[in-house]
Amino acid sequence: MALYVKAADVLEKAERKQGALKTLVYDSKFGNIKQLFALVCETQKFSSILEEIIESTKLLKHTKLRIHLAKVLVYDLLMGQGLKCGGSWKAMMMKHRSRLQAVLARMKVKQKVSKNEDLLPVSVQKPAGDRLPRYVRVNTLKTTVEDTVDYLKRDGFSYLGQASRLDDFTLKEKHFVRDMHLPELLVFSPKTDFHDHFLYKSGHIILQDKASCLPAYLLNPPPGSHLIDACAAPGNKSSHLAAIVKNKGRLFAFDLDAKRLATMSTLLLRAGVTCQQLANQDFLKVDPESPQYKDVEYVLLDPSCSGSGMVCLRDDASSADQEKNQARLASLASFQLRCLNHGLRFPRLKRLVYSTCSIHRQENEDVVAACLQENPGFRLVPLLGQWPERGLEPLTQCLRASTTKTRTHGFFVALLERYSEAGNEKQEPAVQICDVESTPRSPSTGEKRPAGSEEESEASEIEDKPTPAAGQDDSTPGKKRKRKRKRKKKKKKAAAAATVE
Repeated sequence: MALYVKAADVLEKAERKQGALKTLVYDSKFGNIKQLFALVCETQKFSSILEEIIESTKLLKHTKLRIHLAKVLVYDLLMGQGLKCGGSWKAMMMKHRSRLQAVLARMKVKQKVSKNEDLLPVSVQKPAGDRLPRYVRVNTLKTTVEDTVDYLKRDGFSYLGQASRLDDFTLKEKHFVRDMHLPELLVFSPKTDFHDHFLYKSGHIILQDKASCLPAYLLNPPPGSHLIDACAAPGNKSSHLAAIVKNKGRLFAFDLDAKRLATMSTLLLRAGVTCQQLANQDFLKVDPESPQYKDVEYVLLDPSCSGSGMVCLRDDASSADQEKNQARLASLASFQLRCLNHGLRFPRLKRLVYSTCSIHRQENEDVVAACLQENPGFRLVPLLGQWPERGLEPLTQCLRASTTKTRTHGFFVALLERYSEAGNEKQEPAVQICDVESTPRSPSTGEKRPAGSEEESEASEIEDKPTPAAGQDDSTPGKKRKRKRKRKKKKKKAAAAATVE
């Protein structure tokens, strides 16, 4: 029964917009996180249908159950894999099963459908072609992509090579490809389950959505770096950062929740991470001037957000809830901006990546724009010119991700870097963060790649132009001094010529 009690509690908090579903699940302190997350996601997806079944059968009146507990029980009884409880509650639900099944059957007949999924509104349904692939990140602390591919081929999988377009992600069972953007990411059909696979249990692979891999990949700190993962749990991004720096350097990871941090510690241990220093601490209370952070040059900030980009969350709030939702978004955006400003205070910081699993402009572009205005010494870096979805105007240097355009969860990523006042020269990037198109550019931007479509080339040319931060003037003290020196030289030459005459 513990599963259903926890699921009902999480479901109620999620529907009241008290937090992102994933965060609420981890905060529940339940033993089997995967099982709880799946149950709550599916129950929430079928929420309106379950409500109709419960009302039609007057289940609450007959059983004295609360609505959210009734929903999770009815879901598992009718649509899931059967009730996972015994005792009086199971006996009670089995007593009403035939009436519940009859109402569900009548609903299908009325709507002329045969599957439970077909009862959902069109906006909630996920056509087979649009289901998200299973993404697997190879953990290079323990193995290589080549060795992982060889192992999987021996295990009965068929490797189809590197993908070149999004359509290549429509895969049959047991088929897989290598991602076209992230070299250490493998892509499988949606139903592929690795939770019981040796590679997963041994930490050789990490199950992580593609969009979630972008922040660490784009930050790309070199080996030996001191870096921070500001809101670290559950730890996939931290393990990715550790793999990028090859366990050389120091990774400071913070999280407020001790339980989540303990789970993260177990994950990092399995992944072979040894460079971490975990702290059960509020990132906003970390002192950037502390001697232990004097060498921190890279920060990954993925703060608490609405979670609106997660595919199992529906943004179908009624008009009556819109005001509450907007107030919550405003509160989250304020918190995110404080975190972002705080992250930029580390004295030797070179680059900071900001990401959310939100689709709302208020938590994404608006937060970044406000931060740039308050921190004129930083600016945005154009990212992956051929990425199919950009940040909303005018912040097209940023990336967005979605189920339709990138076949991932909804996501947002921005990369900010400090630049030198003298000559407005930016820090040398350690990773190719922008694809080079036909327009010539400086060697510091990385190797050239072939241009994509015309639209991609145009987008890249626009993004390649350095964009000053909001409220920032192009003229700098260094340039002004150069102009003054030139004017003085001209005056001296003119005076000398007059003397000769």
